[in-house]
Amino acid sequence: MSVPEVPLHLFAGFGIELEYMLVDARTLAVLPVADAVLRAAAGSTVADFEDGEIGWSNELVLHLLELKTRRPGPRLEGLPALFQRSLGRMRELLAPLGGRLMPTGMHPWMDPTRETQLWPHEGTEIYQTFDRLFDCRRHGWANLQSVHLNLPFAGDEEFGRLHAAIRLVLPLLPALAASSPVVDGRVTGILDNRLEFYRSNATRVPSVAGRVVPEPVYTRAEYESRILERIYRDMAPLDTEGVLRDEWANARGAIARFERSAFEIRILDMQECPLADLATAALASATVRALVDERWADWEEQKRWPTERLAALLRAVVRDGERTLLGEHAYLEVFGVRGDRDRHAGEVWQHLAESLLFGTAQCTPGAAGASGAAAEAGALGSEWRRPLEIILERGPLARRILEAVGARPDRERLSSVYRRLCDCLDAGTLFE
Repeated sequence: MSVPEVPLHLFAGFGIELEYMLVDARTLAVLPVADAVLRAAAGSTVADFEDGEIGWSNELVLHLLELKTRRPGPRLEGLPALFQRSLGRMRELLAPLGGRLMPTGMHPWMDPTRETQLWPHEGTEIYQTFDRLFDCRRHGWANLQSVHLNLPFAGDEEFGRLHAAIRLVLPLLPALAASSPVVDGRVTGILDNRLEFYRSNATRVPSVAGRVVPEPVYTRAEYESRILERIYRDMAPLDTEGVLRDEWANARGAIARFERSAFEIRILDMQECPLADLATAALASATVRALVDERWADWEEQKRWPTERLAALLRAVVRDGERTLLGEHAYLEVFGVRGDRDRHAGEVWQHLAESLLFGTAQCTPGAAGASGAAAEAGALGSEWRRPLEIILERGPLARRILEAVGARPDRERLSSVYRRLCDCLDAGTLFE
């Protein structure tokens, strides 16, 4: 994603990155041909390809390609069609290789120990170093696909307000976007297995991922000192040449990308099609914006939440998704949910959707300058209404997958359901 010449203010731009599995069209096994697809598109072996407003790029493994907005756009509306068109071109290049694209947060039966092939071309030193330090031939590295939502900031105050809001939203996101209930061919009882593996994939250097929910730091200097420098210091004995000494080595659920003056939210699982991905990103970003605008709680209150409490909430929602019963009434009040009874996480998202999309209430700006260039605070676009209605009524994609495969699916059943998910991606429709 290109870097703006001048940092964008809060909510003046959005960047989206979507990761897709390449699988065998006949068997749905992972297909390590990312370099061949890029070569077919560009005419030579490259790591990046520009397809109009959408960029393609390699990732850690050869069975994965990322599609992303090449530059921040002023709104998320309209992006599903751009991604869908680019996916169509990618499908055309995959077909002669015997492949197709598969969505969701994890492959349901991949054996990463046996099937992983790392990207062997440009940038391979980085991937080899990650592999040497953390063993990338396992779930949490070789088998995970996520949506990255990039939200900009300009200056320390915007940085601090945005970080405070993002920290509070992170624990709720799996209730909206979990899509990885099946691992190694079996239903695990955890709705978001991608995040379950992700939070423990770098235990050799615990500071790399921390508790996934970032520490409560609200200036760039403090962030670099308490988070980035600690990661670099802890990795130095293992990475003596400093190959991984960069801000992207930070594996928290949201990371500061100072090179482009944006926060990158990484909690969202991939959905079944770009329309669903962008709908979840739109509701997530609208919720962050309402917090930045101090709609339900002021900035001082938001800053006080300790990482331990938020990380405990995240672990619960990773397991049970929208059915997680939230008893932290102070947390519920941060999102405008009042009363003395516990609420399910799905109820909270229903409340947020009604406030920010389905209802007519507008987000009211808080302190002067809190929203920067974001003068328009209000309801989401109608493009997201139907996909969010399906998610809120039927549960996140993981819940719908479980309804389709049953408690003890065999390979034939899994293949049938995940082939339908591939069809949803091809058609740009939701899985119902």
